[in-house]
Amino acid sequence: MINLKIFIYFIITFLIIFLITKTSYRLNLLDTPGERKNHSKPTAYTGGISLGLVYMVSIFLLDLTDNNLNQILSLATLIAIVGLIDDRYELNIGGKLSLQIFPIIYMIILEKINLNHLGDYYYFKLELGSFSIPFTLLSVLFLINAFNYFDGLDGTLSFTTLSVMGILFFLYNDKEFWLYLITIIIPIFLFLLFNFSILRLPKLFLGDNGSLLLGFIVGFILIYLAKKEFVHPILLAWSVSIFVYEFISINIIRLKKRKNVFKPGHDHLHNILLEKTNSIFLTNFLIFTNNVIFFIFGYLSFMLINPITSFILFIFLFIFYTSFRIKLARNF
Repeated sequence: MINLKIFIYFIITFLIIFLITKTSYRLNLLDTPGERKNHSKPTAYTGGISLGLVYMVSIFLLDLTDNNLNQILSLATLIAIVGLIDDRYELNIGGKLSLQIFPIIYMIILEKINLNHLGDYYYFKLELGSFSIPFTLLSVLFLINAFNYFDGLDGTLSFTTLSVMGILFFLYNDKEFWLYLITIIIPIFLFLLFNFSILRLPKLFLGDNGSLLLGFIVGFILIYLAKKEFVHPILLAWSVSIFVYEFISINIIRLKKRKNVFKPGHDHLHNILLEKTNSIFLTNFLIFTNNVIFFIFGYLSFMLINPITSFILFIFLFIFYTSFRIKLARNF
């Protein structure tokens, strides 16, 4: 029965994305080529809205029962709308963050999906106490905008998000949770068909509405797993290590160069790799693989030694990554 529902979900997902894309072209919801754009034709930027609507449908179609996870999927549509407003009107950084905060606060305060601690490391436990709510808020804002940094090249954010989904499949062996991950993964795969115009499908971008949506979903799933103590927080941090490392390192580089950290640029990892490889496929493969390899290092240190070693390794690998990015930035 569940296989039939997933097949129906697959078909409905394709139809929703197709209809939203066609409607976007008619309503002129398009990203026009410009000085910092890689594409040559106006392209629909409503990928996140498409995914958000699909996730709303999935809750009822697939009879998803976990209330916390359902709320994450439902509120993701609201954060996608925030991103769509930004795509349409190009909000300043204050406007962007202000609108992002509302759905995040709702999840933290009313749904109580927040971080209480950062893990037990045998010798100590990193309790957050009264800092739980502000720390969770800042963490989700951080991850949402880290995801936004990866949305500048066809497929990059989608493939990197899929690497996180694969890692979560591995970390938490639960059939109901796996169904949620499948629910999230299917629309991303289908979106990629549109993103690369496979079978001559109308081209579609995620837009800020898509990057905010995916960052919101992943961020709160990680918090959910940590709060329920299904997975150790340091392993969850490793699952998004490439996002964390790149977001912090690129802003360090910009500060060193006295550049505006909020101003878009071509100094992102995918821009540099594309310049060196001249291949979108290879660029996406390298970023996807790096996230998986970083996780493997973290997981092995956690399992073969102990959590505190994994925690320390996370910091040292970040220092190494940042040093590497600084050298890469000098040559770019």
